[in-house]
Amino acid sequence: MPPILATTLGFNDLAIIASIGILVAVGAAYSAGQKAHLRRIERKLDALLKQQGVPPPAPVVAGEVSDEVQQIALDPARRIEAIKLHREQTGCGLAEAKRDVEQFIKNIH
Repeated sequence: MPPILATTLGFNDLAIIASIGILVAVGAAYSAGQKAHLRRIERKLDALLKQQGVPPPAPVVAGEVSDEVQQIALDPARRIEAIKLHREQTGCGLAEAKRDVEQFIKNIH
């Protein structure tokens, strides 16, 4: 008995599925290459800054927001912008960034 998938899907359907799989694989490989490239650039920039005596920016501790995020978060119309910036600075997820910014706002009021 032939496989059910081959009998219910035509050649064109299988070709489309294969094409999508190939595109996903290529996209993942490209993304990994871009991340590696970015890490190399960051290492070079860090070395240049160190050579020039420029101190690295202070890391943001989880649960705390940077001074820049604090200034933006004080404006209710820019809260989403503050959450986005906090995510960029810390690498945390959306829910965590939202909680941190809201906690900051709650603590100042």
